[in-house]
Amino acid sequence: MTSLFPLPKPQSSVVMQRTQGGGRLSVKLSNGQSRIDRLFQEGSARIRVPRVPAGFPLEAVLINTAGGLTGGDRMDWEFEAGEGASMVLATQACEKTYKAHGASEARVSVRLRLNPSSSLAWIPQETILFDRARLTRSIEVDMAAGSRLLMAEAVVFGRLAMKEAVTEGMFRDRWRIRLDGRLLHAEDMRVGPAMADGLARRAVASGGLAMATVLMVAPDAEAGLNAARTLIGQSGGVSFVSARRPGAGAPETGKLLARIVASDSYELRKVLVPLIRLLNPLGGLPKVWSI
Repeated sequence: MTSLFPLPKPQSSVVMQRTQGGGRLSVKLSNGQSRIDRLFQEGSARIRVPRVPAGFPLEAVLINTAGGLTGGDRMDWEFEAGEGASMVLATQACEKTYKAHGASEARVSVRLRLNPSSSLAWIPQETILFDRARLTRSIEVDMAAGSRLLMAEAVVFGRLAMKEAVTEGMFRDRWRIRLDGRLLHAEDMRVGPAMADGLARRAVASGGLAMATVLMVAPDAEAGLNAARTLIGQSGGVSFVSARRPGAGAPETGKLLARIVASDSYELRKVLVPLIRLLNPLGGLPKVWSI
């Protein structure tokens, strides 16, 4: 007997729906206030700009309407602070990266541009990686002399309170920060494919499941060095390097770099939140961060 509804033939490869999103925002200084100059968003990317008190930096909230990332997904963000303008960028919630299918991976790219006398704080909430997640992220920053940059990126390898265990997966992170076209900071981090084994190594996380990198490039970056070391204590370390350009009359600036490792996201936030407040006194901590 021939069926009226024959079963489909098995296929060698499965094509799944993937998320793609992109957002761009530029900010300008107008009548003493930082205001939207240009705004573009597409796919699952959304940018919302809540009201802030007069004199505060423009605050933008980044949203992924897909609710998370998995293998094959892609998100692209691009932001520019115009001359004299200031902005604070944060995510609506923690970005979750779920189990990937096969060797596919999620990709996130971030591009930041700072013009003279501008200020930009990139402080998204934590990225949470689930077991067998695969994520590749790149961050490119181009700064002009006299600008100020604060970046805080935190990664959590499974939520301890939810009894989530991350044993396998892949996380690649690439940063490039340039000041007037000169490379100022470069780093590449890779954890995986045996994530649990890698995190257990003393030179990586010594068993910790949460880590953060905080980078500040500003003329007064060195002023926060001692206070930052006191806040972090035994949870990590802080260093400072002068980044003044050669030549007479070149403006002074410096790079403050902090690393934090904690047993879980709760312990990480206990250190990370006051550190952001210390290094971002004007913008503080965005309201979307839930403490």
